[in-house]
Amino acid sequence: MNNALTQITPIIKAALAEDIGDGDVTTNCTISPDDRLTGQFIAKASGIIAGLEVVQLTFSLLDEQVEFMPNLADGQAVATGQVIATVSGPGRALLSGERVALNFLQRMSGIATLTHQFVEAVQGTTAVILDTRKTAPGLRPLDKWAVRLGGGQNHRFGLFDMALIKDNHISAAGGISEAVRRVRAGDKQNRAIEVEVKSLAELQETLELEVDRILLDNMSLDEMRQAVALTSGRMPLEASGNVTVDNVATIAATGVDFISTGQLTHSVRALDISLLLRENSVIQRNRHKGRTTNDDGRIKQ
Repeated sequence: MNNALTQITPIIKAALAEDIGDGDVTTNCTISPDDRLTGQFIAKASGIIAGLEVVQLTFSLLDEQVEFMPNLADGQAVATGQVIATVSGPGRALLSGERVALNFLQRMSGIATLTHQFVEAVQGTTAVILDTRKTAPGLRPLDKWAVRLGGGQNHRFGLFDMALIKDNHISAAGGISEAVRRVRAGDKQNRAIEVEVKSLAELQETLELEVDRILLDNMSLDEMRQAVALTSGRMPLEASGNVTVDNVATIAATGVDFISTGQLTHSVRALDISLLLRENSVIQRNRHKGRTTNDDGRIKQ
Protein backbone atom coordinates (compact mmCIF):
# COMPACT_ATOMS: atom_id res chain seq x y z
CA MET A 1 0.00 0.00 0.00
CA ASN A 2 1.15 3.52 -0.73
CA ASN A 3 3.14 5.38 1.92
CA ALA A 4 0.32 7.91 2.16
CA LEU A 5 -1.96 5.28 3.73
CA THR A 6 -2.24 7.27 6.95
CA GLN A 7 -3.65 10.18 4.93
CA ILE A 8 -5.81 8.09 2.62
CA THR A 9 -7.65 5.93 5.18
CA PRO A 10 -9.44 8.88 6.86
CA ILE A 11 -10.48 10.16 3.42
CA ILE A 12 -12.10 6.83 2.56
CA LYS A 13 -13.76 6.56 5.97
CA ALA A 14 -15.21 10.04 5.57
CA ALA A 15 -16.55 9.19 2.10
CA LEU A 16 -18.19 6.01 3.39
CA ALA A 17 -19.73 7.83 6.34
CA GLU A 18 -21.04 10.55 4.02
CA ASP A 19 -22.71 8.00 1.75
CA ILE A 20 -23.93 5.37 4.19
CA GLY A 21 -24.81 7.51 7.20
CA ASP A 22 -26.71 5.40 9.75
CA GLY A 23 -27.30 2.61 7.24
CA ASP A 24 -27.85 1.68 3.59
CA VAL A 25 -31.61 1.27 3.81
CA THR A 26 -32.10 -0.21 0.33
CA THR A 27 -29.36 -2.79 0.63
CA ASN A 28 -30.21 -3.74 4.20
CA CYS A 29 -33.82 -4.37 3.21
CA THR A 30 -33.15 -6.33 0.02
CA ILE A 31 -29.94 -8.23 0.74
CA SER A 32 -29.64 -10.91 3.42
CA PRO A 33 -26.60 -10.77 5.73
CA ASP A 34 -25.72 -14.25 4.43
CA ASP A 35 -25.85 -13.37 0.73
CA ARG A 36 -22.58 -13.27 -1.16
CA LEU A 37 -22.09 -11.49 -4.46
CA THR A 38 -19.43 -11.40 -7.13
CA GLY A 39 -18.84 -8.50 -9.48
CA GLN A 40 -16.51 -7.20 -12.13
CA PHE A 41 -15.12 -3.70 -12.64
CA ILE A 42 -15.33 -3.12 -16.39
CA ALA A 43 -13.78 -0.27 -18.37
CA LYS A 44 -16.24 1.53 -20.60
CA ALA A 45 -13.49 3.72 -22.03
CA SER A 46 -9.77 3.34 -22.64
CA GLY A 47 -7.30 5.02 -20.32
CA ILE A 48 -4.88 4.57 -17.44
CA ILE A 49 -6.09 2.79 -14.32
CA ALA A 50 -5.42 4.42 -10.96
CA GLY A 51 -6.92 3.76 -7.55
CA LEU A 52 -7.14 -0.02 -7.35
CA GLU A 53 -5.50 -0.02 -3.93
CA VAL A 54 -8.02 2.58 -2.81
CA VAL A 55 -10.90 0.40 -4.01
CA GLN A 56 -9.51 -2.58 -2.13
CA LEU A 57 -9.16 -0.54 1.05
CA THR A 58 -12.68 0.86 0.64
CA PHE A 59 -14.26 -2.59 0.67
CA SER A 60 -12.00 -3.94 3.41
CA LEU A 61 -13.02 -1.08 5.69
CA LEU A 62 -16.63 -2.23 5.28
CA ASP A 63 -15.95 -5.95 5.60
CA GLU A 64 -12.61 -7.76 5.75
CA GLN A 65 -14.19 -10.80 4.10
CA VAL A 66 -14.38 -9.00 0.75
CA GLU A 67 -11.90 -10.39 -1.77
CA PHE A 68 -10.55 -7.99 -4.38
CA MET A 69 -8.68 -9.49 -7.33
CA PRO A 70 -7.24 -6.98 -9.83
CA ASN A 71 -6.33 -8.00 -13.35
CA LEU A 72 -4.16 -4.92 -13.81
CA ALA A 73 -1.80 -2.86 -11.72
CA ASP A 74 -2.24 0.83 -11.00
CA GLY A 75 -0.67 2.86 -13.78
CA GLN A 76 -1.37 0.32 -16.53
CA ALA A 77 -3.40 1.00 -19.65
CA VAL A 78 -6.91 -0.42 -20.00
CA ALA A 79 -9.03 -0.89 -23.11
CA THR A 80 -12.77 -0.43 -23.51
CA GLY A 81 -14.61 -3.55 -22.35
CA GLN A 82 -11.67 -4.93 -20.42
CA VAL A 83 -12.28 -6.46 -16.98
CA ILE A 84 -10.22 -4.43 -14.55
CA ALA A 85 -10.82 -6.45 -11.40
CA THR A 86 -13.15 -8.93 -9.73
CA VAL A 87 -14.63 -8.46 -6.28
CA SER A 88 -16.55 -10.97 -4.19
CA GLY A 89 -17.84 -11.24 -0.67
CA PRO A 90 -20.75 -10.26 1.55
CA GLY A 91 -23.37 -8.66 -0.68
CA ARG A 92 -24.17 -5.85 1.72
CA ALA A 93 -20.56 -4.68 1.79
CA LEU A 94 -20.26 -4.74 -1.99
CA LEU A 95 -23.45 -2.81 -2.61
CA SER A 96 -22.88 -0.28 0.16
CA GLY A 97 -19.31 0.38 -0.96
CA GLU A 98 -19.95 0.34 -4.71
CA ARG A 99 -20.48 4.05 -5.29
CA VAL A 100 -17.62 5.24 -3.08
CA ALA A 101 -15.23 2.73 -4.64
CA LEU A 102 -16.23 3.78 -8.16
CA ASN A 103 -16.01 7.49 -7.32
CA PHE A 104 -12.40 7.08 -6.24
CA LEU A 105 -11.46 4.74 -9.09
CA GLN A 106 -13.08 6.85 -11.81
CA ARG A 107 -11.65 10.15 -10.57
CA MET A 108 -8.12 8.84 -10.05
CA SER A 109 -8.16 7.03 -13.40
CA GLY A 110 -9.36 10.19 -15.10
CA ILE A 111 -6.46 12.16 -13.63
CA ALA A 112 -3.94 9.46 -14.54
CA THR A 113 -5.31 9.23 -18.08
CA LEU A 114 -5.06 12.98 -18.71
CA THR A 115 -1.62 13.14 -17.12
CA HIS A 116 -0.46 10.33 -19.41
CA GLN A 117 -1.67 12.31 -22.41
CA PHE A 118 0.43 15.31 -21.33
CA VAL A 119 3.47 13.11 -20.66
CA GLU A 120 3.13 11.42 -24.05
CA ALA A 121 2.86 14.81 -25.75
CA VAL A 122 6.28 15.95 -24.46
CA GLN A 123 8.10 12.71 -25.28
CA GLY A 124 11.44 13.47 -26.91
CA THR A 125 11.99 16.60 -24.82
CA THR A 126 13.50 17.02 -21.36
CA ALA A 127 10.39 18.67 -19.92
CA VAL A 128 8.72 17.14 -16.86
CA ILE A 129 4.95 17.45 -16.34
CA LEU A 130 3.96 18.74 -12.90
CA ASP A 131 0.64 19.10 -11.11
CA THR A 132 -0.43 22.06 -8.95
CA ARG A 133 -2.40 22.67 -5.75
CA LYS A 134 -5.63 22.93 -7.79
CA THR A 135 -7.00 19.72 -6.32
CA ALA A 136 -10.40 18.83 -4.86
CA PRO A 137 -10.47 19.92 -1.21
CA GLY A 138 -9.72 16.93 0.99
CA LEU A 139 -8.63 14.71 -1.91
CA ARG A 140 -5.13 16.06 -2.54
CA PRO A 141 -3.25 12.86 -1.53
CA LEU A 142 -5.35 10.85 -3.99
CA ASP A 143 -5.23 13.45 -6.78
CA LYS A 144 -1.46 13.76 -6.58
CA TRP A 145 -1.01 9.99 -6.34
CA ALA A 146 -3.03 9.65 -9.55
CA VAL A 147 -0.76 12.16 -11.29
CA ARG A 148 2.27 10.02 -10.42
CA LEU A 149 0.50 6.90 -11.69
CA GLY A 150 -0.10 8.72 -14.97
CA GLY A 151 3.61 9.42 -15.35
CA GLY A 152 3.72 12.99 -14.08
CA GLN A 153 5.48 14.37 -11.04
CA ASN A 154 4.19 16.31 -8.05
CA HIS A 155 4.89 19.97 -7.41
CA ARG A 156 4.79 21.01 -3.76
CA PHE A 157 2.13 19.19 -1.78
CA GLY A 158 1.07 22.28 0.14
CA LEU A 159 2.17 25.68 1.35
CA PHE A 160 4.53 24.12 3.86
CA ASP A 161 7.05 22.14 1.84
CA MET A 162 8.66 24.88 -0.26
CA ALA A 163 8.45 28.64 -0.73
CA LEU A 164 6.80 29.73 -3.97
CA ILE A 165 6.94 33.51 -4.17
CA LYS A 166 4.14 34.66 -6.47
CA ASP A 167 2.97 38.05 -7.72
CA ASN A 168 0.88 38.89 -4.64
CA HIS A 169 3.80 38.10 -2.32
CA ILE A 170 6.07 40.24 -4.49
CA SER A 171 3.63 43.16 -4.49
CA ALA A 172 3.12 42.97 -0.72
CA ALA A 173 6.87 42.77 -0.02
CA GLY A 174 7.75 45.59 -2.40
CA GLY A 175 9.65 43.58 -5.00
CA ILE A 176 11.24 40.28 -5.87
CA SER A 177 14.55 40.86 -4.12
CA GLU A 178 12.89 41.94 -0.89
CA ALA A 179 10.46 39.02 -0.97
CA VAL A 180 13.34 36.56 -1.37
CA ARG A 181 15.31 38.28 1.40
CA ARG A 182 12.35 37.97 3.77
CA VAL A 183 11.86 34.28 3.03
CA ARG A 184 15.54 33.53 3.60
CA ALA A 185 15.50 35.48 6.83
CA GLY A 186 12.26 34.04 8.12
CA ASP A 187 12.35 30.36 7.09
CA LYS A 188 14.45 28.56 9.68
CA GLN A 189 14.15 25.30 7.71
CA ASN A 190 15.81 26.83 4.65
CA ARG A 191 13.29 25.28 2.28
CA ALA A 192 13.66 25.52 -1.49
CA ILE A 193 12.61 28.84 -3.02
CA GLU A 194 10.85 29.29 -6.34
CA VAL A 195 10.00 32.72 -7.74
CA GLU A 196 7.27 33.54 -10.24
CA VAL A 197 8.30 36.04 -12.94
CA LYS A 198 6.20 37.66 -15.63
CA SER A 199 8.89 39.33 -17.74
CA LEU A 200 12.47 38.91 -18.87
CA ALA A 201 13.44 41.87 -16.67
CA GLU A 202 12.05 40.07 -13.61
CA LEU A 203 13.85 36.93 -14.73
CA GLN A 204 17.16 38.77 -14.90
CA GLU A 205 16.66 40.15 -11.39
CA THR A 206 15.77 36.73 -10.03
CA LEU A 207 18.78 35.06 -11.64
CA GLU A 208 21.03 37.23 -9.52
CA LEU A 209 19.33 35.97 -6.35
CA GLU A 210 20.33 32.33 -6.95
CA VAL A 211 17.01 30.78 -5.96
CA ASP A 212 16.18 27.11 -6.60
CA ARG A 213 13.70 27.46 -9.47
CA ILE A 214 12.03 30.17 -11.54
CA LEU A 215 8.43 29.99 -12.69
CA LEU A 216 7.71 31.62 -16.05
CA ASP A 217 4.12 32.75 -15.70
CA ASN A 218 2.02 33.09 -18.86
CA MET A 219 5.00 33.96 -21.06
CA SER A 220 4.83 33.71 -24.83
CA LEU A 221 6.79 30.98 -26.60
CA ASP A 222 9.34 33.52 -27.78
CA GLU A 223 9.78 34.86 -24.25
CA MET A 224 10.26 31.31 -22.95
CA ARG A 225 12.97 30.66 -25.53
CA GLN A 226 14.72 33.88 -24.54
CA ALA A 227 14.39 32.93 -20.85
CA VAL A 228 16.04 29.57 -21.52
CA ALA A 229 18.89 31.32 -23.37
CA LEU A 230 19.37 33.92 -20.60
CA THR A 231 19.36 31.30 -17.87
CA SER A 232 21.86 29.01 -19.66
CA GLY A 233 21.11 26.14 -17.30
CA ARG A 234 21.99 28.11 -14.15
CA MET A 235 18.70 27.10 -12.52
CA PRO A 236 15.60 25.12 -13.53
CA LEU A 237 12.80 26.90 -15.34
CA GLU A 238 9.13 26.01 -14.97
CA ALA A 239 6.49 27.14 -17.45
CA SER A 240 2.89 27.64 -16.36
CA GLY A 241 -0.29 29.28 -17.56
CA ASN A 242 -2.82 28.22 -20.21
CA VAL A 243 -1.12 24.86 -20.76
CA THR A 244 -3.17 22.33 -22.73
CA VAL A 245 -2.56 18.94 -24.33
CA ASP A 246 -2.58 20.72 -27.70
CA ASN A 247 0.14 23.27 -26.91
CA VAL A 248 2.28 21.49 -24.30
CA ALA A 249 4.65 20.03 -26.92
CA THR A 250 5.49 23.48 -28.30
CA ILE A 251 6.06 24.75 -24.77
CA ALA A 252 8.38 21.82 -24.03
CA ALA A 253 10.30 22.54 -27.24
CA THR A 254 11.40 25.93 -25.85
CA GLY A 255 13.75 24.06 -23.51
CA VAL A 256 12.05 24.64 -20.15
CA ASP A 257 12.67 22.00 -17.50
CA PHE A 258 9.19 21.74 -16.01
CA ILE A 259 5.65 22.42 -17.19
CA SER A 260 2.92 22.69 -14.56
CA THR A 261 -0.80 22.66 -15.22
CA GLY A 262 -3.79 22.70 -12.93
CA GLN A 263 -5.83 21.05 -15.68
CA LEU A 264 -4.63 17.65 -14.47
CA THR A 265 -6.72 17.88 -11.31
CA HIS A 266 -8.98 20.94 -11.21
CA SER A 267 -11.54 19.82 -13.80
CA VAL A 268 -11.27 16.07 -13.89
CA ARG A 269 -13.16 14.03 -16.45
CA ALA A 270 -13.75 10.70 -14.74
CA LEU A 271 -12.86 7.55 -16.65
CA ASP A 272 -16.05 5.61 -17.38
CA ILE A 273 -16.01 2.40 -15.32
CA SER A 274 -18.87 0.15 -14.20
CA LEU A 275 -19.20 -2.45 -11.46
CA LEU A 276 -21.52 -5.25 -12.59
CA LEU A 277 -22.62 -7.49 -9.74
CA ARG A 278 -24.12 -10.94 -10.05
CA GLU A 279 -25.36 -13.35 -7.43
CA ASN A 280 -22.82 -15.89 -6.33
CA SER A 281 -25.02 -18.99 -6.64
CA VAL A 282 -23.03 -21.17 -4.27
CA ILE A 283 -25.63 -21.99 -1.60
CA GLN A 284 -27.66 -18.78 -1.69
CA ARG A 285 -30.75 -18.71 0.43
CA ASN A 286 -34.05 -18.78 -1.41
CA ARG A 287 -35.77 -16.12 0.63
CA HIS A 288 -39.24 -16.97 -0.65
CA LYS A 289 -39.13 -20.65 0.25
CA GLY A 290 -36.52 -20.67 2.98
CA ARG A 291 -34.39 -23.23 1.11
CA THR A 292 -30.98 -23.16 -0.54
CA THR A 293 -30.00 -23.79 -4.14
CA ASN A 294 -27.39 -25.82 -5.97
CA ASP A 295 -24.81 -24.25 -8.29
CA ASP A 296 -27.23 -24.58 -11.22
CA GLY A 297 -29.91 -22.65 -9.37
CA ARG A 298 -32.12 -25.66 -8.53
CA ILE A 299 -33.60 -25.77 -5.05
CA LYS A 300 -31.90 -28.25 -2.79
CA GLN A 301 -34.34 -30.76 -1.27
